[in-house]
Order: sequence, then structure tokens, then C-alpha cells
Amino acid sequence: MALRLHTIIGSTRPGRAGPAIAQWFHEHAQKHGKFDARIVDLQDFSLPLYDEPHHPMRRQYEKDHTKKWSESVNAADAFVFVTPEYNFTTPPSLVNAIDYLFWEWQYKPMAVVSYGGVSGGTRAAQTLRQQVSTLKMMPIPEGVAIPNFFGQLKDGKFIGNELNEQGVAASLNELHKWSEALAGLREGIRHPKK
Repeated sequence: MALRLHTIIGSTRPGRAGPAIAQWFHEHAQKHGKFDARIVDLQDFSLPLYDEPHHPMRRQYEKDHTKKWSESVNAADAFVFVTPEYNFTTPPSLVNAIDYLFWEWQYKPMAVVSYGGVSGGTRAAQTLRQQVSTLKMMPIPEGVAIPNFFGQLKDGKFIGNELNEQGVAASLNELHKWSEALAGLREGIRHPKK
């Protein structure tokens, strides 16, 4: 059974570019052939600001949106976060979604596809890597940074250049290596004892 890779669209803002960039990455992940690749759009989960009465470490969810989000994250073996840069960091929608859960993220590698102006969202990527490391995720150094991304959007599609493609290939190869290496550690977390 192939390892499952979730490409998560981190922005929920109307008019966002995330879906086009995520679709572009997803197509490469499918061609790569070593993952069961899925796109996950945060917008589909309608997560309010964290509203569970219990800390995520307890894994005692009362809200349907949290249960649905937990199920999605738990099913993945690796993640790619597609994120813009808002004020040197990731959008609040992504920070909030990550903070909703604890156990479900553990021992899973992640890469970042960031986009923005001149910096290509690299500052957002760095803050995201710091955030997820506290959840025992493995943030790999490989990734894709897309500066001045508007120039690569054509008729609603993102067109990657050679540098972007190299970043995708390196990210997918590393994600697969780490996903395999961490599989044993994930098993006990994914299926907790009742």
C-alpha cells in the first residue's frame, strides 16, 4: 500500500492562489508514483478558532469539524503545506488548523511550498517549520519557494519553472525516504489503545 501524501492548501482567503499552486504540486506528486497523493483544502473543514473544551493532547474531541479534521490528518503519512506569507508568517487559518491536533501530526515528514513577493514566502516557511517541529513532525529542508508568483499564473493555472520543478522532485524524494523511515513510530500514534 502506497504511503499517503496530503498537499494541504493553507490559505482560506477568497481569491487565493493556493489551489492553483497545490494542484500543480499534486500533479507532480501523482507522476512521482511513490505516494497515494491527495489535495486537502482547509476551506472544506470550516474550522473556527480553536473551540474544543479539552487540550488536543487528550484527543477527546467533541466537535464534528475537529473529528473530521483529525481523521484527515491521521490518515496521512506525509504533508506538503502550500502557504502564502502573511506578515512574515503563515496565515492564521493554517496556524489554527495545526494547533487543533497533537498526536495526529507526529512522526510525519513535511515540506513547504511557499509563495509570495520577492521573498517567495520563505519567512512563512521557516516559521511553519518551527511550529510543526514541536509536534514531533520532521520538517525537511527541501521545498519550493515561489517569488512573485503572479507572473506564473496563467488562466487560473500555475506554471512552474525549472527551479520550481527541481524543488518538487527533491521534496518528494526526501518525503518518501522519511515517510518510510518513520513508519514504525507512526503506528502506535495512529492507532491509540482504547
